[in-house]
Amino acid sequence: MRKKVTAGREQLGAFAPKFAELNDDVLFGQVWSREEVLSARDRSLITITALIASGAFEQLPVHLQRGKENGLTGKEVSESITHLSFYVGWPKAWSAFMLAKDIFKDEEMDIPQDLGTLFDTGEPNPYGEFFTGKSYLYPVQFDKEIGLSIGNVTFEPGARNNWHIHDVGYQILIVTGGEGWYQEEGKEAQTLRKGDVILTQDGVKHWHGAKSDQWFEHVAITTGQAKWLEPVSEAIYGSLESGG
Repeated sequence: MRKKVTAGREQLGAFAPKFAELNDDVLFGQVWSREEVLSARDRSLITITALIASGAFEQLPVHLQRGKENGLTGKEVSESITHLSFYVGWPKAWSAFMLAKDIFKDEEMDIPQDLGTLFDTGEPNPYGEFFTGKSYLYPVQFDKEIGLSIGNVTFEPGARNNWHIHDVGYQILIVTGGEGWYQEEGKEAQTLRKGDVILTQDGVKHWHGAKSDQWFEHVAITTGQAKWLEPVSEAIYGSLESGG
């Protein structure tokens, strides 16, 4: 049995009682219940599409969550937004993606077979608090005494780490699969592909991660202590992805 919606009365009952009644009893109580005509899953997809098209992003998270509960997957929502972007506009698509990826962040994604060929993909990154999006870490070697770590890091599409600095040390990145970005503060970002090698010197502020439509994997050989800074802004990342 479908859970009764009471949001209208809870949030607007005293101020707009008739609207609250129509919201709870007619829209969600009667229209959404007509599943013999149109399934709840399809109604969610229609509603999400309408909200994105109209730019009603304040209501979108609720309906993305509702859509997830009604059987929509993250892949289906992602594909829908991609399709919509050509009709409703690129900025609306970007805004919708940023909300959707958070709702579906716990959904498993299929990692391409050409990744994890040198080392295992590993487990969800324990340093995830310093990353935007989902990433995985396989610890290859760690020596606390000399301050050396070697790890295989895999990024889902759109994932990247925060700006950071390696104090009293350096980092070598060896790209083993996919396609991503590397950028040092004050310099243009550069594309990274399999076989590319990057050396980051002591004290240089930088970030690296996947392109929005590509998985990305690299081996990171690091000495010293990482100092984590602010996330890479959506403005910076979006300008790279849009060619701006």
